Amino acid sequence: MTDVSTSGASARLYSQTPFDERGNFHYEGDLYRPGDNLATLAARVEGHLKTKFPDTRFAIRTEKFAGGRKITAEILDTPADLTARDAQNDFFVAVRDQMERFGYTRSNLLQDLHNCSFYCEAQIGQAYWAALAGRRGRKNPVEAKVSLAAFKKQVRAGDSLKLVDAPAGHRALGTTRAITQVRSGDLILEGRSYLSFPRASAFACDGRLVRISNGSEYDPDSHLLYEWLRRDAA
Repeated sequence: MTDVSTSGASARLYSQTPFDERGNFHYEGDLYRPGDNLATLAARVEGHLKTKFPDTRFAIRTEKFAGGRKITAEILDTPADLTARDAQNDFFVAVRDQMERFGYTRSNLLQDLHNCSFYCEAQIGQAYWAALAGRRGRKNPVEAKVSLAAFKKQVRAGDSLKLVDAPAGHRALGTTRAITQVRSGDLILEGRSYLSFPRASAFACDGRLVRISNGSEYDPDSHLLYEWLRRDAA
């Protein structure tokens, strides 16, 4: 089904809509539909973003809370280099402008009033920095032979992880720690420390080495490289 404009829609995009002299901000998107529940709204937003940004991959998250509801568009990959803060902000505005077309906002800065059909946010996901590092050329590349799901099934208490490379100054570099417990979201290591599982896109394992990407705008290729020492290895 094709989305159509509503009769009361604003002529401008959200970021182009000014406040009036009394501090009022009124915006209604041309794709706003009053009856949409959050799941329907999120699905419409996701399809629209795919059309508007065909070279960008998004992960759409939703949440409900006492003050309303929210849709977050997490940027997983895009050809654009978002290292610079200005580039990030410009891209966030462009994405949010498209999301806001599905809602309305009534607010007044001077009276601290705000009413909207949903809150929205665009943010950069960890996967984007891993993808950017891949395009630039990764340090310590690891062939992804064992998926994260398979690793979770194969790793056992009693196995060990040796941290063989990490960002400069990492205090655990060179240490070997036994795994005392395997949980759904992390590994418990001896010494009461833990290692959280990343997204699948930030994980690579060849059966011996485990690479976990944790890059950021400051160091897109930042990562932890472990040697997986299995207890039952021959």
